[in-house]
Amino acid sequence: MSELIIWTYDWVPEGPRGSVRDLRLRWACEEAGLAYSVRTVPFDGRETNHLARQPFGQVPFLDDGGLKIFESGAGLLHLARKSGRLMPRDPAGEAETVQWVIAALNSIEMVTVPWWFLRISGEKDNGLAGWMASRLDQLEKVLGERDWLAAGRFTAADLLMADALRVSDVRSSGDRPATDAYVARVTDRPSFKKARADQLAHFAAADDKRSAAG
Repeated sequence: MSELIIWTYDWVPEGPRGSVRDLRLRWACEEAGLAYSVRTVPFDGRETNHLARQPFGQVPFLDDGGLKIFESGAGLLHLARKSGRLMPRDPAGEAETVQWVIAALNSIEMVTVPWWFLRISGEKDNGLAGWMASRLDQLEKVLGERDWLAAGRFTAADLLMADALRVSDVRSSGDRPATDAYVARVTDRPSFKKARADQLAHFAAADDKRSAAG
């Protein structure tokens, strides 16, 4: 068994499938050619059943030998640094990649995720739409001038940014052709398609196990 282990839930409802954030680590491993295995913690009781490894009761978390990492962004940066395919080796390229990874988490996802949660709860005019539109419009300008966010090539920054942007409600919230083309280009990569298919298969298999147990 591989030393590198990605931990996720044993099952989730259909809605989150294809978006649970172990996908980011699966995708990174596929992109970087890193061997890995997947293990699970129970979805039922998830708020408290793995707090020793993830203090907020979330997934994913990563084991790399004796090194244990929680939060998908931290795990992604760790995996990226293991392979030059996702993180440039020169200081300038690495710094540019890291800053866009943080931007995806702190400047984009910090507004798109709460906006989306409020939207699916029924509050379509939830007060965050203007803030989100401003952030996405600024990003549209950036993506209109370059194919990739950092170092002139695909990096971990693109993996994370595209994953944050590919939510269909976010994509349909405005007319941003450069962003749409960017998300399509990144998610057309074979590594993304395999990682997503593997995650969907993982949860589909869990349906069969739950049915048999019930």
